[in-house]
Amino acid sequence: MKQIKKSTKTTILALSWRDITSPNAGGAEVHTHQMLSRADQTKYRIYHLATRREGQPESEVIDGITYLRHGNALTVILAAMQFYQKNKDNIDFVIDQCNTHRFFTPLWVAPQKRIFYIHQLTKEIWDYSAKFPLSKMGKLLEESFLRLNRNDPVITVSESTRDELVSRGYHLDKIKVIHNGVFFTPWKREQWCEKEKAPTFIYAGRYSPYKGINVAVNALAKIKKTYPNAKLWIIGKKDQEYVNKNLMPICEKYSLIWEDAQDNSLESGIKGDIISWGYVSEEKKLELLSRAWALVFPSIREGWGIPITEAGCVGTPSIAFDSPGIREAVNYGNAGYLCTKNTVNALMEEMGMVISDKMVYSSKRENAYQFSSQFRWDKIGNEFDAFLEGVNQCHY
Repeated sequence: MKQIKKSTKTTILALSWRDITSPNAGGAEVHTHQMLSRADQTKYRIYHLATRREGQPESEVIDGITYLRHGNALTVILAAMQFYQKNKDNIDFVIDQCNTHRFFTPLWVAPQKRIFYIHQLTKEIWDYSAKFPLSKMGKLLEESFLRLNRNDPVITVSESTRDELVSRGYHLDKIKVIHNGVFFTPWKREQWCEKEKAPTFIYAGRYSPYKGINVAVNALAKIKKTYPNAKLWIIGKKDQEYVNKNLMPICEKYSLIWEDAQDNSLESGIKGDIISWGYVSEEKKLELLSRAWALVFPSIREGWGIPITEAGCVGTPSIAFDSPGIREAVNYGNAGYLCTKNTVNALMEEMGMVISDKMVYSSKRENAYQFSSQFRWDKIGNEFDAFLEGVNQCHY
């Protein structure tokens, strides 16, 4: 276990169950790395402790952050406790990231050193990730565990999560919302790709029920009754087992043709109703987002809908469920389409609006572009620094 020396810099220990190098890294891991790496490194020394996969180094420096890796999703908590106890005199703050997993720092870190970092509440996600009674137990335990951090300074990524915390007794003046961003410069309007001739919708994300991919496929089947040439593109690492078990039955029920893109190109003559692109490069992803008519994002809960922001920055509006962390990404329907209900039929109706009302579509597209272009990673370093300065002033 690494011994750290005393420093004139403020020393921060961040804790999470996976880091930016994980093959399963998502929006939470990206936000964490971007926020920490963009802090003023002349003032702060940052360590990030997470789980270790086979073959990974126990320690490495990435973008100025010293990454430490120990144990698995369960034993990493013990590793974090041991590391803290060994180095607590030289650690000023401990950031406990709550992204489904948490480190229960109120039980072993002094109150003046704690920072709570939460992307979203799990809530309904328990219904998709566990069967009863485990799902019910998960919800109850989450509410109990949330009480532990009510007096700590808090970082979160959306107003929805902030408001849910306040409703549970957290202090509004102690919560800092630091939004997500994009890695690229928003495209100029003349850089936008020409839209596909056929109404084309795109889903970007994991193959998971709570992310809404099943809903997207069902909605396509329904919209094709009115607009037979409508298509759905899917980008993201393909889970063939999930496709076979959950999506192919929908395709068979509605006679939808599923095809995989060959060599990331449509020049191979693919005629499918649903085209799976699989994992694509960032450049290809932005091209596909720009060519599609709209991104569909029917997730039940997120910290923030990063693909919505990315799509807006390349000239494509999104259709989103009215869910925590997602409604903000479309500016409550002002910068995209917000479903009136979180159902297949509601999504299908908004898809119909995209196709049928060109005037509204043009307005939504422009609003999505202007709104999404505000969210840049280079801004969050300043916001994180300001938050840390405030916490420092409170304790010293």
